[in-house]
Amino acid sequence: MRRGMAASLLCAGLAGCDRAAPTGAAVGGFRGLDITGAPYARDFSLTDFNGQPRHLGDYRGKVVMLYFGFVQCPDVCPTALTRAAGVMERLGPDAGGLQLLFVTVDPERDTPALLRDYMAAFHPSFVGLTGSAAQIRAAADEFRVFYRKVPTGSSYTMDHTALSYLFDRQGHIRVALRHEQTIDDYTADVKALLAETSA
Repeated sequence: MRRGMAASLLCAGLAGCDRAAPTGAAVGGFRGLDITGAPYARDFSLTDFNGQPRHLGDYRGKVVMLYFGFVQCPDVCPTALTRAAGVMERLGPDAGGLQLLFVTVDPERDTPALLRDYMAAFHPSFVGLTGSAAQIRAAADEFRVFYRKVPTGSSYTMDHTALSYLFDRQGHIRVALRHEQTIDDYTADVKALLAETSA
């Protein structure tokens, strides 16, 4: 039943920067959707904004919050990153146990330098990840993330899934949090994973 509910919410969670996903109920002990044991979101092969190849396993030992977005996103992405920075603040001395990873879905415009500056505007520990178009598509497919380019006159924007994923310190996918959930929801689930994996 949990996997069926996960599939339903993830389909409903496809949201661009001008659309919101519908609200759903919390599952299990988390305020977000408990997707522990899901057969996807296992790994990625990307590059960070310093040019270093990165995989999910590089962050083992920390709880990871992973989000797909793009720098020129007008509201959803900056809101997600501001909320993540707020979670870090609420964690206080435990903030070092959380790593935010931001995967661009717009590598054409989101250069490593731009990603570095954008992440630093929210929190010094946040890491931006990029790669070739094929690498980003592969990562998005593995994480069941939708994205597409949408023309806007002489330019374009990106329509994309607006979910945040949480991984435990062993690198296992545990929770999917909707964009419209509160900072209290995000903080509670991060704290639950920090407590669980440090016990």
